[in-house]
Amino acid sequence: MREHRLEVADVFRSCQDDYFRAFPTSGQQRRVFRALCACRTAALGGHLKRCDQCGYEKISYNSCHDRHCPKCQGGARAQWLDARARELLPAPYFHIVFTLPKALAPLALQNPRTLYSILFRAASETLLTLAADERHLGARIGFLALLHTWGQKLDLHPHLHCLVPGGGLSEDQSRWIPSRPRFFLPVDVVSSLFRRKFLHYLRAAYRQDKLAFHGTLQPLKLPRPFDSFLQSLTHTNWVVYCQPPFAGPERVLKYLARYTHRVAISNSRLLSLDQGKLCFRYKDYRHPHQPRTLTLETTEFTRRFLLHVLPKGFMRIRHYGILANRHRRTKLTCCRWLLGQDDSPTELIPSELSSTPDKSEPCPRCQQGPLSLVQTLPPAATPMQPRMNSPGLP
Repeated sequence: MREHRLEVADVFRSCQDDYFRAFPTSGQQRRVFRALCACRTAALGGHLKRCDQCGYEKISYNSCHDRHCPKCQGGARAQWLDARARELLPAPYFHIVFTLPKALAPLALQNPRTLYSILFRAASETLLTLAADERHLGARIGFLALLHTWGQKLDLHPHLHCLVPGGGLSEDQSRWIPSRPRFFLPVDVVSSLFRRKFLHYLRAAYRQDKLAFHGTLQPLKLPRPFDSFLQSLTHTNWVVYCQPPFAGPERVLKYLARYTHRVAISNSRLLSLDQGKLCFRYKDYRHPHQPRTLTLETTEFTRRFLLHVLPKGFMRIRHYGILANRHRRTKLTCCRWLLGQDDSPTELIPSELSSTPDKSEPCPRCQQGPLSLVQTLPPAATPMQPRMNSPGLP
């Protein structure tokens, strides 16, 4: 039989009672916890397949399809990448990252929907405003923004990845205005405007009573402490990072494949689970070539993982400017015409990024007959033992 690889769900199951006794959790966090524990188990039902030639049987259980699940992102990623491949322009693409100061993490933890919405709004308005300024680019741009909330150690680290074509449309849409080859916008100007916009919208949320303050944040309910808190943030370094442009559309897609539909930690990073402790790999960006490991109590690992459960219905991938959904097709057609590109979609996804399932699954035993569906298993069915399953077969 195939050796079982350690999964996040194994950690959850190992500490379920201890975790819920020790930590308060939201309804959404509990839902995600249950979904990951049930994923690809008899609890969700499944199907039995049989080889037409040799009679080999295989049971496959259904997936939870939760966006936080490490096992359920492959198919969604492939479909999403296919749609994005049809929208790429023949222009350089810049990678810009907006990061919230560490001092805002506790407030984001208690007000995720409000703080993350402000992050999207402040970052998008910053790029659109500066790009439209004649002193910088003087063009109407479009871009994709993607929210990540975690660091390598699963601490709360909200940041926004933006993928921006190096150029945009003139106001009358008669010209494509390119950016400089290896320079999009001045990072210090971007950082300053981003900070100003974020703090403006944060103050507005406070005045509209949209912020909750619990525990150590309770003093911020009062106007004077909150104003002092905002004032301290004006003297904090707001990190904005701009990566040089990618070399070609396939490199852009490989970047997207790395960052979209990613969860807080992949199962491949988990190393061992023993006596209530989990060891996992992480990357120290100060020493990127030195492998690092971290060992946590399973309850603490679970707490950190669930920090990154997004509010129900919150969109973590968004499009702005000329790539906004309501007029994306029209604007893309105009951009391609100005750039001299045929408007017909091009198949750009490299084979290694595609995960389209093969409908005719071959038999792993005889390698001849296909596996055909013979029975649908209802949820919570008692796990069945397939017949004629030889040692060493999956």
